[in-house]
Amino acid sequence: MLAATLGAALAFGTPAALAGTDPVAPTGPASAPAAAAAPQAAAPTSQSATWVAGTRAYFVITTPGDTSAVRAAVASNGGSVFASYDAIGVIVAHSASGTFAATMRGVSGVQQVGATRTSDIPADAYNPALPANPAQSTTPAGEPVRADMTQIKADQAWAVTTGSATVKVGILDTGVDDQHQDLAPNFNAADSASCAYGKADTRAGAWRDVGTHGTHVAGTVAAAKNGKGVIGVAPGVKISSVRIAEPNTSLFFPENTVCGFMWAGDHGFKVTNNSYYTDPWQFNCPDNADQAAIIEGVKRAQEYAEGKGSLQVAAAGNSNLDLANKTTDTESPNDSTPVTRTITNACLDIPTELPGVVTVSAMGTTAKASYSNYGLNVIDVTAPGGDATGIYSTLPGGKYGSMSGTSMASPHVAGVAALLASTNPGITPAQLRDKLATQANDVACPSDSRCKGTTPKNGFFGEGQVDALKAVGSTPPPGKYFENTGDFAIGDNTTVESPVTVSGVTGNAPATLKVGVNIVHTYIGDLKVDLIAPDGTAYNLHNRSGSGTDNINQTYTVNASSEVANGTWKLRVNDNAGGDIGKIDAWNLTF
Repeated sequence: MLAATLGAALAFGTPAALAGTDPVAPTGPASAPAAAAAPQAAAPTSQSATWVAGTRAYFVITTPGDTSAVRAAVASNGGSVFASYDAIGVIVAHSASGTFAATMRGVSGVQQVGATRTSDIPADAYNPALPANPAQSTTPAGEPVRADMTQIKADQAWAVTTGSATVKVGILDTGVDDQHQDLAPNFNAADSASCAYGKADTRAGAWRDVGTHGTHVAGTVAAAKNGKGVIGVAPGVKISSVRIAEPNTSLFFPENTVCGFMWAGDHGFKVTNNSYYTDPWQFNCPDNADQAAIIEGVKRAQEYAEGKGSLQVAAAGNSNLDLANKTTDTESPNDSTPVTRTITNACLDIPTELPGVVTVSAMGTTAKASYSNYGLNVIDVTAPGGDATGIYSTLPGGKYGSMSGTSMASPHVAGVAALLASTNPGITPAQLRDKLATQANDVACPSDSRCKGTTPKNGFFGEGQVDALKAVGSTPPPGKYFENTGDFAIGDNTTVESPVTVSGVTGNAPATLKVGVNIVHTYIGDLKVDLIAPDGTAYNLHNRSGSGTDNINQTYTVNASSEVANGTWKLRVNDNAGGDIGKIDAWNLTF
């Protein structure tokens, strides 16, 4: 996801798949150490006898479940099984035979076969070297709040909550320096691994950074609020590193991404951050057999992770392209010799354009970042990504520095999603997506013909800029405040009630009783919503208006001055038609 050059202030020296830039001059405290690249992984010390020059990697895709017959066919047709994800029917096969793919496509039970790269598998795949564990610098006390955090009101959100330690966020990236002073307090080594080459490596330290990118991203999500360095959006949650970048190249091949998503699902990650595109193709086109298999394999893995409760957040990319109007790809394949090819909107940037993935564009202070990709109905939300000055965050070895890119925007959104998950235990990925959209602040299109859509939803900013304060419910408004945040399912043609018990209020309710309602439902024209006073009196709030509009998220004013304040109040919801269901997500009363 390499952007066009931003000028002398930023040097885009990272591999093309990364949705960010190399560090620029630090913009934080003068006492902070200058940015420095982490040491690269050492070369492998030995080489497996199974590796030969010309060995390539393939997805062999079959029916999920028992893949034993297809795995046997791989072995009998000039290949070897490197990894197998039976739950999704994806086998990672290696072969040095030039006819392997064509032969396997003719095997019974095989649905798709595709090469996952245009270069050889490195010998390191069979005997991976552990990344370096850099010596740690220290920084003086002090962690001033950065402009990107105030821009999304994260600093205000921390007064409500810094996030729950039960929420796990996976950093799928170049790795994370778990020893960093600002990351170690929140680092979860038990659920960290390397997925480089497409198979989980659980050795201690395999998750460490083979560059700088992943450590920087991790700090934006959850750097500790510990009086030094920087603070992440959700400094109370736990982060795990799943390194999917390979050493030396820092490329993110499809089998690595599949391994990462499967790991995320199996290890209970509530959110993953994905600031990259899946190499070697910037866009994967379904009319190409290899790329079609890549799309299918990664898509199945993403669906598996989501099915296990994990939301994927991904960077939109840094090429200043309209993803809703694709015409040309000039950057692929990036592991050999790129060619210029004509493409269409059927060709996908993955994982960011896969169904269910939250696609994030980058803003500067008020405008779209110059490098950020965009596209109506492609971009979901936006967040600060830095422009000339960059986003200041952690770097390996206890250091700090600035980078810019949609890579830096995406972890802001992942952090807000983690705060949402912290304040809404049991929330599903679909509900998280919905809340990220509904709580974002609208950003209107500028005077730029490329920006299509409306103020509530457009191609530059999607549903708007995320708001961490809204994510944690804001601070209670003045006056006595009572809330029920429990979920109450709304079935077709049913009635459901959510209670709130009020106590400690003298006399009657006010003439301006505030009733905050948050209902998630896909057709609010089905719904009648009433406030029920302790004596049973009903006050209508919503009566089957709004047709097919999604969700009710507003505050009503009710004259309840004839009602005794103390007692059990209820929010009653009647669903009066079939075909759409939902839930009372939360509601509150302010006296």
